[in-house]
Amino acid sequence: MSLDEYREFHRRSVEEREEFWEGEARRIDWHRPFERVLDYSEPPFSRWFVGGELNLCHNMLDRHLEERGEQDALVYHSSETEEKHAYTYREVHREVNALAAALREIGVGKGDRVVIYLPMTPKAVFSMMACVRLGAIHSVVFGGFAAGSLAKRIDDARPKAMITADAGMRGGNVVRYKPLVDEALNSATHPPEHVVILNRNLDREMSLTEGRDLDYAQLVDRHRGASVPCEWVESSHPSYILYTSGTTGTPKGVQRDTGGYAVALAASMDHIFDTQAGETFFCASDVGWVVGHSYIVYAPLLCGMTTLVYEGLPVRPDAGVWWRLVEEHGVSTMFTSPTAIRALKKHDPRFMQEPDTSTLRKLFLAGEPLDEPTSRWASESLGVSVRDNYWQTETGWPILSSMNPGLEDEPVVAGSAGFPCAGYDLRLMHEETGRPVTEPGERGILAIQAPLPPGCMSTVWGDDERFVQTYFGDFPGGELYSTFDWATRSEDGRYFIMGRSDDVINVAGHRLGTREIEEAISSHPDVAEVAAVGVKDEYKGQEVFAYVIAKTTEEAGPELEEAVKRTVSQKLGKIARPKRVFFVEALPKTRSGKMLRRSIQALAESRDPGDLSTLEDPQALESLKATTPID
Repeated sequence: MSLDEYREFHRRSVEEREEFWEGEARRIDWHRPFERVLDYSEPPFSRWFVGGELNLCHNMLDRHLEERGEQDALVYHSSETEEKHAYTYREVHREVNALAAALREIGVGKGDRVVIYLPMTPKAVFSMMACVRLGAIHSVVFGGFAAGSLAKRIDDARPKAMITADAGMRGGNVVRYKPLVDEALNSATHPPEHVVILNRNLDREMSLTEGRDLDYAQLVDRHRGASVPCEWVESSHPSYILYTSGTTGTPKGVQRDTGGYAVALAASMDHIFDTQAGETFFCASDVGWVVGHSYIVYAPLLCGMTTLVYEGLPVRPDAGVWWRLVEEHGVSTMFTSPTAIRALKKHDPRFMQEPDTSTLRKLFLAGEPLDEPTSRWASESLGVSVRDNYWQTETGWPILSSMNPGLEDEPVVAGSAGFPCAGYDLRLMHEETGRPVTEPGERGILAIQAPLPPGCMSTVWGDDERFVQTYFGDFPGGELYSTFDWATRSEDGRYFIMGRSDDVINVAGHRLGTREIEEAISSHPDVAEVAAVGVKDEYKGQEVFAYVIAKTTEEAGPELEEAVKRTVSQKLGKIARPKRVFFVEALPKTRSGKMLRRSIQALAESRDPGDLSTLEDPQALESLKATTPID
């Protein structure tokens, strides 16, 4: 395979899309064959595999039972509770059937919504599969999410039922879910009729509300041995709603279809992640995020793999916990975020080197731009190929990847998210003129020419107009989906993501990407992590402020501050040199690992930091407040 072969592969996927995706659809069992591959009669809406009927749960479990019934489907490890358990495909099938029967008993059926608010346990995965088995639409909300934000999502989805737990754990601390649920339901306008509660015995003060709350174990035990037939749904039937993090006002629910999603995920596991049935896939995310939906739950099981479900932090009990799991379970492919790897970078490399990770072929990173120092450190420490990829909650699977057919032997270019994945017809657009950007290295907004490929969001839940206005309203013609991300493209077709279009700093007329500045600072050997923001300046428009986590507290001081400024000047020029460098202990991030640069910028400018419902560590912002004296 070669770069030319990749280009031919990608060309077919966008120029001969119906023939291409008809072939990919053979990876899925169809109860009723589809009549049309694509209906694009109402731009920019796309309907894939029209008329076809299928069921996601059947494709994940039932069709594998004869060949893989005794193979592990799900392996669970919690470094928080020390619980471990492996479930074969047959055992998962039994658990899901029992839960589906229980949900059916309380009135859940095709088209009903079920809010799932659970920690990282097997029951979260079973709950998602039980919903799609019934043709119900699940909406997973990250466990521990604030009550007010949970209430907004409940009111938007209007669920028939909710599945939650007494509590979760993070970093050894118990996070009580039930009080948050009670508060959310008390303030919600459309609370569910029933709440199914998984009692993990972590909150001894938990009490059930009579007539509404049901005990998960008791409910499911009544249905042990039940056999619930799969509800066959048309390809465009919604599989789930997933609300984007950090929303304000009315939540924005990404609605996903069933058939297009199944085909896209199955194809991605072959074309992008290079996996095989029977292997073990470890995605170190959470089911509350799109990465967890796609690559903890759906994709590995669609493809007959074993999925590793992990509850805990990458550094607890120590920074070797992930790599011991790789050794113990023979993990072949791993997927996590650059943020997690940067956290591990602060620890002794022996934690990565001592376990036998020889089964691991590739480490995939996504969620934010991957800087060259982090990529190199991970590759050298593990002795594996590190592959970047880029996508969004809205797309459901990668837009760009450095792994695609034909790219296996191509050199990995650090800093590049790679080439377009199958079906993505990409454009770079000038932000102000709306015209295509064509010169290599010239920056533009990354856009996708509709029709969007299979697996991408079909609309905003309950609001088609918002879908059109939000994603297709920025450029002429109304058929270009905006990712809202800056990017450049090299002469050979590789893309480099520069960060959100609102993360650009304008210093005296010079537009600087925060990603460029952060990568320059990260190259200093004494820097563990950094966030750069633009702060209003009376004369220059904006000035660069850098917030740095030093590898040791002893290194944080005037000497390192000057070294950081000097490094940026050398790599990017004096115009990018930070005006201020602040040393902090933590940086504010969402639970999915995304840096809250807008909130950092707001604090630096003495403004309200905005919606903090997705903040992982509230103390991180308090640290910034104390560290940032505004002149």
